[in-house]
Amino acid sequence: MKQHFVKIKSIDHITHDVLRIVTEKPLHYTFTSGQATEVSINKKGWQNEKRPFTFTCLPQDDYLEFTIKTYPSHHSVTNELMQLKKDDELILNDVFGTINYKGEGVFIAGGAGVTPFISILRNLHSKNEVGECKLIFANKTQGDIILEQEFKEILGNNFINILSEEKVTGYENGIITMDFLQDNFGGINQYFYLCGPPPMIEFVEKQLQDLNVGEKHLIKEEF
Repeated sequence: MKQHFVKIKSIDHITHDVLRIVTEKPLHYTFTSGQATEVSINKKGWQNEKRPFTFTCLPQDDYLEFTIKTYPSHHSVTNELMQLKKDDELILNDVFGTINYKGEGVFIAGGAGVTPFISILRNLHSKNEVGECKLIFANKTQGDIILEQEFKEILGNNFINILSEEKVTGYENGIITMDFLQDNFGGINQYFYLCGPPPMIEFVEKQLQDLNVGEKHLIKEEF
């Protein structure tokens, strides 16, 4: 397994607990939209603390971008990332990932589970191929929504938010139930892309199966 040492070009918050980190891109380093790599910090005591993070830039970009949810109360890699600055180094490893775009459909994400979909939707948008794709995005509060404005610009009315801990005008409230899915997905003969916490993904997958969505139309990744 080859390691790549890359310098951070920029690092900033895009929500109260989500970082956008842009790094150099190693020569001949390739990925497809939706894939990820294991990342560690090139700092004493942290080089072997690897965590999987998804690429959120486009494959053809001359830089790499990661959109990372942090947990400030934990003594963890994401908390350590918050201490980094421009020109600090990250260590990248091999590329992997099970989320690949197969055709138009409904993307269903919980929290940071949206990250594999960022590059996919940006890529479709860059080629004018978004079509009737939808994003159903479940979060606790409006302040937790990652890239809300960008998703609105890409998807328009096909960007649907549901908040479990806050009631806000114009946003659905609660969890993703069978009735909610039926009201929002527009038929079972399309692809359903799922990514989020395992309990959520298991629950949503069961709802979709009960609606007779076939296994070949389910593309999922838990984190």
